[in-house]
Amino acid sequence: MNNNKNKIIFTAEKESFVARVLIKKVNDIGVLCDFVPFNIDALNKALGDATLIAIYLDDDTKINDDIAHFLSDKMRERDGHFMLIGDGGYINTMSKKLPEPMIYETYPRPVNNDEFAQSVKRFFDTERREQAKKRILIVDDDPQYLNLVREWLKDTYKVSMANSGLQAIKLLGKNTVDLILLDYEMPITTGPQVLEMLRADDDTKSIPVMFLTSKDDKESVMEVVALRPEAYFLKSITKDELLLKLKDYFLEH
Repeated sequence: MNNNKNKIIFTAEKESFVARVLIKKVNDIGVLCDFVPFNIDALNKALGDATLIAIYLDDDTKINDDIAHFLSDKMRERDGHFMLIGDGGYINTMSKKLPEPMIYETYPRPVNNDEFAQSVKRFFDTERREQAKKRILIVDDDPQYLNLVREWLKDTYKVSMANSGLQAIKLLGKNTVDLILLDYEMPITTGPQVLEMLRADDDTKSIPVMFLTSKDDKESVMEVVALRPEAYFLKSITKDELLLKLKDYFLEH
């Protein structure tokens, strides 16, 4: 029986025989798998709460930056992942357009159908274990730093990412988190402005916020502390230091 909480979107330019076989294999292991045409409108309507997208790439696939950005933003909001299927050249092209940490598996053709289905099963088995972890949202406009901190935390926490304050607010409208690591010096909507918006909303005002800042002079530190965040960390913090501080925080709370 399909479990609707386990859902994968299978997308391609057209629903070929190979696509139908792979979709059936996935449905047979108890994971809901739907075919969706590879275009923004169709994917936007079908995504729902899916956290895994399989993209079948061939000569007909129109790979462009718009759809890559759309998919990256949508899956970043839910800490989702991609599986890429196709010839090596097409996989390589698509891989360069998607955030590397979001690519769960790649499958050059010809695909072993059973191996593909078992990989999907492993993904959802792992995701169930992830649900028991504390949830942390990282908000930073620097994609390299965003991915670095995610890599540091992903084995211990369930991590979501947002590359702007407005994207963070949008994400929190659909998801709950236990802690927000918020960049203090973002452009357009700054960290303090995001904190003000969070505190003004009954649904988010109680979420603890810790600032990430690159400024360590006395005046800057006093400005951060005056906003009364749960804590603040300099961006020069090491992985081990950050993990220890987060562990201590959750033990205390």
